[in-house]
Amino acid sequence: MASRPTPRGRGAAINPPNRFERFHQEADYEHLQYDDDFLASQENPQTEYFPDHSQTIVTSNDSPDIPYRHTLNPYRGCSHGCAYCYARPTHEYLGLSAGLDFETKIIYKPKAAELFREFLSRPGWQAEPICLSGVTDCYQPAEHHFRLTRGCLEVALEARQPVSLVTKNALIVRDLDLLQEMAKRRLVHVSISVTTLDAELAQQMEPRTSPPPLRLRAVRRLSEVGVPVGVLVAPVVPGLTDWEIPRILQAAAQAGARCACFQLLRLPLTVKPVFLDWLQRTFPLRRRKVENLIRSTHEGRLNSPEFCLRMSGSGLMAEQIAQLFDTFAHKYGLDGGCQGLDSSQFRPPRLPGGQLWLF
Repeated sequence: MASRPTPRGRGAAINPPNRFERFHQEADYEHLQYDDDFLASQENPQTEYFPDHSQTIVTSNDSPDIPYRHTLNPYRGCSHGCAYCYARPTHEYLGLSAGLDFETKIIYKPKAAELFREFLSRPGWQAEPICLSGVTDCYQPAEHHFRLTRGCLEVALEARQPVSLVTKNALIVRDLDLLQEMAKRRLVHVSISVTTLDAELAQQMEPRTSPPPLRLRAVRRLSEVGVPVGVLVAPVVPGLTDWEIPRILQAAAQAGARCACFQLLRLPLTVKPVFLDWLQRTFPLRRRKVENLIRSTHEGRLNSPEFCLRMSGSGLMAEQIAQLFDTFAHKYGLDGGCQGLDSSQFRPPRLPGGQLWLF
């Protein structure tokens, strides 16, 4: 039987069955092995963009694992293509796959800034921090063109609405002008995700993100203009990246990060087949060891669905990783927590055609 083509520059090479769909289509490559055009398209799948005309933009959660209650996501799906991304199963709600579909079929919200403005103008809104990128990265490559995140930041600055941002893309430095103004008013905090300092591993595991040196450069530039910035060491992959924790924290501190935290790898639902397929393709001789170590942090499973265990895991291996992180976070002065945000300055933004504020 003809082998399945491996897409270039993608974290996923498969489209696992959608758990909500009764039928799943699988290509029969044995009968396509002489169709050069088709095989070429499978090796280089193009990213497609589709508008999302949702009428809301801010969502809420009550998870004890998440330090923020409200999130804003301008995009669904993410072309960064991280093999481990916990958000992959969200694409199944759209009738798509958590695999290659998640990183090649990107849904964007063209009215994101307008909807954010409407949300902040609601009479019942009591200002508290909102996180941009609670699910997918708000600075993924699509932001180069659509500029939805920048539009939302403009609204936040106008309204004095505090926000936190999480990204692994150095594109965030494009918005230094807005972030610097917000930082002066204690309205913003940024977390840069750093999984590894190994550029080759990063290119394999998170193929369309910014390389590690550019992320650290982004940390430095944010810090230099007064934007409070921390580093998120996530996810820590036991047997693959856990040994890098000390040097990541050292590099983060040298770049000007003020705080750091970490999360263990978890493989919920259809993230599991995508990551294990990636691991088999990339590190076939280490797959069994890495998988067993992941299981050792989740009581023999690949994911802990329980609150307060999902991100940190349990067992001896998880405890050792946590102790390693705590030791070096303290050594490099990154264990003091991050600066709080100020919600007291909030003022509802002006709606189109509305009256200007007097003060």
